[in-house]
Amino acid sequence: MISSLFLSWFYFLFHSNKTDSLATVVSLFLCRHFRPPLGQGKQFVSRRSLLDELFEVNHIRTIYHMFIALLILFILSTLVVDFIDEGRLVLDFDLLVYAFGQFPLVVCTWICMFLSVLLSWSCPKLCSLLFGSTFLLYQALGLGFLPTYVVVSNSLPPASCFIIILEQVADHYSLVVPQVSQYLYFLFAPTLIYRDSYPRNPVIRWSYVATKLLQVLGSLFYAYYVFVRLCIPQFRSISLQLFDLRAMVLCVFNSILPGVLVLFLAFFAFLHCWLNAFAEMLRFADRMFYKDWWNSTSFANYYRTWNVVVHDWLYYYVYRDFLWMSQKRCKAAAMFFVFTVSAVVHEYILAICFGFFYPVLFCLFMCFGMMFNFILHDQRKGPIWNIIMWTSLFLGQGVIICLYSQEWYAQRYCPVKEVQSLQRANS
Repeated sequence: MISSLFLSWFYFLFHSNKTDSLATVVSLFLCRHFRPPLGQGKQFVSRRSLLDELFEVNHIRTIYHMFIALLILFILSTLVVDFIDEGRLVLDFDLLVYAFGQFPLVVCTWICMFLSVLLSWSCPKLCSLLFGSTFLLYQALGLGFLPTYVVVSNSLPPASCFIIILEQVADHYSLVVPQVSQYLYFLFAPTLIYRDSYPRNPVIRWSYVATKLLQVLGSLFYAYYVFVRLCIPQFRSISLQLFDLRAMVLCVFNSILPGVLVLFLAFFAFLHCWLNAFAEMLRFADRMFYKDWWNSTSFANYYRTWNVVVHDWLYYYVYRDFLWMSQKRCKAAAMFFVFTVSAVVHEYILAICFGFFYPVLFCLFMCFGMMFNFILHDQRKGPIWNIIMWTSLFLGQGVIICLYSQEWYAQRYCPVKEVQSLQRANS
């Protein structure tokens, strides 16, 4: 976000009503003196997503069919239980309606954030240092303060919060000033690395786009049934039970299954379906949004392959820059800095979206994530290390679902203000 503000301000000052040579000279100077000369950056090539290739194999497609069968069983169990309890079929999807509440406000906020980035191109004749600085302040308010204020002041539900906050932290970075059409394409392309041009497919397969969007919708309903059948019954009544170490351990292990299902659904819905749908609509040909992270025998490889889009940005704009500033002498410090940036951003997103600060994910990133990154490194090979990686990942998902769900219901059933009132009354 910050680099997007700088880009718009720089374009505003040096491209509007100026000769192209001035913008080019200044851009080349910045690229030469303020970017680390550590070889070429990411190379975009035309390639398919890995799951699209794997689903052509019958054995792999059968696993996909198994997940669909599990969804059908979730739906049937919910319908049967509701029919027994209510005497009728209940199809209200109240959890989804709540999660995406106040959606018109979300759309308006997103449009304001988007327009705040593009305002410089609509005012090419108002070029001055004073106006450029004022415009930079306006963008800081539009992309920094406004989204957080809207989310907090209106108490938006989690899914609506995620839409706004994820757009806020998405860093559309480009040091060389692009043309308007190039920058617009970059804003919607499924990448965080700017290029003047990307490999493009010749045609748009609208049937493919429709399939991917339907799979995103199906994943949302899948997540709905996971929470309704596996999470809500467990945590809604947790305040009525004696909570001790045994209850905590059981809660973590009972949360592993829904945690793993949510992990798979998030990966499939966003990194595969959503990004591929936008890539197809834009004819964006490089579909390597992830690699075969499920085959990882080390957490170092898992971090590199789980989300290639974010990893590329962290590597080229955080890790390499840190190495360049330290003259390649502090690789461990550079890695620690990358983990810190990632952990802080993840925790900021969760804190704003959930409405409370509970740094479980931050601690997992900075403690266990860093430790496993060095212990389970790339020299670990063999099936046993893949089993250890999966076991750790499953356990981590159980901890995340358990602790955040407990805190969510604690905030709802026993808010801080009531606790403070009880403490004052008892004192």
